Amino acid sequence: MGQWLERNIVEPGKLPLLLALTAFVVTFVVTRSITRLIRAGKGPFGNVTAGSVHIHHVVPGVILTVVGGFGAVASGGHGFGPYLSAVLFGVGAGLVLDEFALILHLDDVYWSEAGRKSVEMVVLTAALVVLLLAGFAPFGVNDLSQQELQNRAGVLTGVAANFGFALLALSKGKVRLAVFGVIVPVVALVGSLRLARPGSPWARRFYRRRPRARAKALLRAYRHDRRWSRPTRAVQDWLGGKPDPPRPPERP
Repeated sequence: MGQWLERNIVEPGKLPLLLALTAFVVTFVVTRSITRLIRAGKGPFGNVTAGSVHIHHVVPGVILTVVGGFGAVASGGHGFGPYLSAVLFGVGAGLVLDEFALILHLDDVYWSEAGRKSVEMVVLTAALVVLLLAGFAPFGVNDLSQQELQNRAGVLTGVAANFGFALLALSKGKVRLAVFGVIVPVVALVGSLRLARPGSPWARRFYRRRPRARAKALLRAYRHDRRWSRPTRAVQDWLGGKPDPPRPPERP
């Protein structure tokens, strides 16, 4: 284990990234555990308030992310600074993305159905960082040969092609495939070739006068969501806690 860590993490200079990922995951797990205890009314924990203002943990998260980011830049990659900055950045990012849905909706939706976006964003971020640790480079640069790496035109062409596939997948409503496709080019290629999801920009533009394509897209999206929505929700509930049931509309 020590030799693997030295050869694959320390020597390539990936130790700060590993520390940031570890701090990120641990922070999310600890934060969710505490908030679930607060929600259940158990333990010594409670919400942090300043007068009548509830201080969300995204606030210290932003501060730690800024400190860690600028600390990494100021350290110049030497000494103990990069490692400490990586940990601070990971902790801050974990606190921020745990309340990603709050930032997205500008509302306290932590325990609502919309709050699932926070868990999804944390899982997506962790998966992307794991790919970077595994040696994948953005836009498929790692797939280029040494001769292609020496040719700037070849590098730019490869980057532009991979980025184009990712944008195409995104326009078809394949958000996850587009994001992962930035790191693993073949994923973006698959997303760009698949049928667009209903309501996506691609479907609105190119399926408007193609009823058969629209019907096929609706059927495929229905089958996909029926197959994967329940397992996905179960995993999200296990990681982040089950959302509160929606409130009935108030009577006028």
